[in-house]
Amino acid sequence: MMATLRIHRFVEGRKWVQDYKVEVTKGMTVLEALISIKEHQDPSLSFTCSCRSSICGACAVRVNGNAELSCEKLVSDLIARYQTETLTIEPLGNFRVIRDLIVDWDPKYARIKKVKPVVHPKDEFSAEDGCRQSPADFDKYKKYAGCILCGSCVSECNKNTLNQKDFLDPFAFVKAERITADSRDKDPEEHLKAVLDAGLWRCFNCQECTAKCPKHLDPAGAIEKLKAATFKYHLDDNVGARHAKAIYDDIQESGTLDESKLNIKSEGFFLAGLRAPMALRLMRVGKMNPLESHPVNPEVKTVAAIVKVAEKEEE
Repeated sequence: MMATLRIHRFVEGRKWVQDYKVEVTKGMTVLEALISIKEHQDPSLSFTCSCRSSICGACAVRVNGNAELSCEKLVSDLIARYQTETLTIEPLGNFRVIRDLIVDWDPKYARIKKVKPVVHPKDEFSAEDGCRQSPADFDKYKKYAGCILCGSCVSECNKNTLNQKDFLDPFAFVKAERITADSRDKDPEEHLKAVLDAGLWRCFNCQECTAKCPKHLDPAGAIEKLKAATFKYHLDDNVGARHAKAIYDDIQESGTLDESKLNIKSEGFFLAGLRAPMALRLMRVGKMNPLESHPVNPEVKTVAAIVKVAEKEEE
């Protein structure tokens, strides 16, 4: 079977798309197809790779619009998934492209420093005795230590696509959760304050980072854990935290969401007042009536019980 790799090229400011025909052999990965093209058809094609074992993360690219580790994705599987023998290969999204499929990681590495990604050992530890912790405490964060910095999560992050200046990359939040959950660290508040400043509550919760993570680390879940930790350490005096608490209180008290008061609870009377024109439009089309009392869901006790079970499961 022959496959066409439609590769987005970028060399010294010039962009174009170039097609290459590749004979698909059994077990051929996207990376092997790229290497075959470079060795037998076009030595100018540029991409990055190293371990070829899904460990280093260097070979991540976009295939038909989705971030993938090219060393682990079989060409035949992708052809079957997309029902086409033409695969479009692009560099990762939300990165500056250096050449062809090579992207610039330097700014991303620099941004990780914003979460202060260093464990500061508690005073009870010493250089002689080390920093011991129980297996249970280690299990709380060991999953996030598996991040290989492939960039797949940030490539598909809708918030980063909209604006990278006020929101860190998902893998940076994964790093922050790994440090914050580490029982050996004496100052988790320091990391939490850093992620709050880095836009923690601006996450769209679109789940794209989790869907595209090749190591199944659930970056979106890490962001939610960081949000929960801000309440634990009383770092909840911000719009995002108040918004989340308002939703939680509404669900607990009435089993439904009181949208007419949500902005006031989240932003306060002054900022909510600036949204008066929108409120008037909603009232005019019957979407909101401030004179009506908020209805209570007949199943409110069942809803509250479900919330309690979910909270216990999370613990």
